[in-house]
Amino acid sequence: MSRRRTVAVVTPYYPPKIGGVEQYTARLAAAVAADPGMRAVVITTRLDGGLRTRVSTEDGVLVVRLGAWLKLSNTPLSPLWPLQLRRWLRRTGADVVNAHAPVPGLGDLAVAAAGRRRTTVLTYHAGSMHKGAAGSGAADRLIGLYERAVLPRVFARARHLVAVSPVSLADGRPHAVRITPGVDTDRFTPGEPASRRPRTIVYVGRMDRSSAWKGVDVLVRAFARLARDVPEARLRLVGDGDALPGLRALAAELGVAERLQTPGALSGEALADAVRTAAVLALPSLTEAESFGMALVEGMACATPLVGSDVGGIPHVVADGETGLLVPPGDPDALAAACAKLLTDGGLADRMGAAGRRTAEEHYAWPRLTARYLELFRDRSASPH
Repeated sequence: MSRRRTVAVVTPYYPPKIGGVEQYTARLAAAVAADPGMRAVVITTRLDGGLRTRVSTEDGVLVVRLGAWLKLSNTPLSPLWPLQLRRWLRRTGADVVNAHAPVPGLGDLAVAAAGRRRTTVLTYHAGSMHKGAAGSGAADRLIGLYERAVLPRVFARARHLVAVSPVSLADGRPHAVRITPGVDTDRFTPGEPASRRPRTIVYVGRMDRSSAWKGVDVLVRAFARLARDVPEARLRLVGDGDALPGLRALAAELGVAERLQTPGALSGEALADAVRTAAVLALPSLTEAESFGMALVEGMACATPLVGSDVGGIPHVVADGETGLLVPPGDPDALAAACAKLLTDGGLADRMGAAGRRTAEEHYAWPRLTARYLELFRDRSASPH
């Protein structure tokens, strides 16, 4: 009997931190652990800023959390990682390294540390990470240098590339395949038709100042506009981050503070319930950094109609006029009008919600997506570079 293959999933962040990449990697680790021929190991970073490595077993998966010496924007860094990655890949007997980016650093180093004998699979989750905001010139120059000079070398070294959407910088490369994020269609299930739900618009995602490209402030401004015409409407921002106090202050300035709900980060059934009881799910992102938008497929699975920006990967997920409505990024008037339309046209909202559920079942259920990963992990050829 051949020994089980050990797959090391290397990701900058991992649950309990909540986010799309974190859910994606947790689902992969669980699929590997459930396969009788494989064993899962996760190598990630500590969330508390500690310097020492911590090791634990979480849901049957060995999780190694490396310390970080500093953090630049949303990027943890440590000069010890090259040595630590080699040590832990050797100690765990890793046969396969599945690294996740775009946060520079850990994923890139993991592909290099894997060497030539291990199968390397690099999953790239974003388009260009250019922020394009006022005051981000220096950061954008560094990002541009990384994307032009470093990233192509990392892509070339990986045996397999996975692009999560057509917008991913890995998409279209000769050795790339496309495997989108998915959704647990048994947990994210429809509730009442959207027309019979409370008039709540929900946003699910992080709200960090370094992630201003998520456009949550645009959503708050849009809500203030539609609130005058839909007096029973409420806005619910699900998630945490250092931008949240500023968003609350903006809502107060615009006179809608009492209609804003901020329950913090939710997970499991609490998150599913927040999505299935909303009348609209909005994703107001501003740039191609939003290469997919996992909250969108969670909304579809719950038969919740969508409103999203026509940017990045969002139009590849939201079928405009079928599962939701697309609006120009950064346009609070257009965003307000689209949300108001779904809040006031119950027939349209119900049709879009039902179409979304069908799409989630047919294209985004996790088992068919993780099965494709397991095939890549079974590849016993090493990197050709």
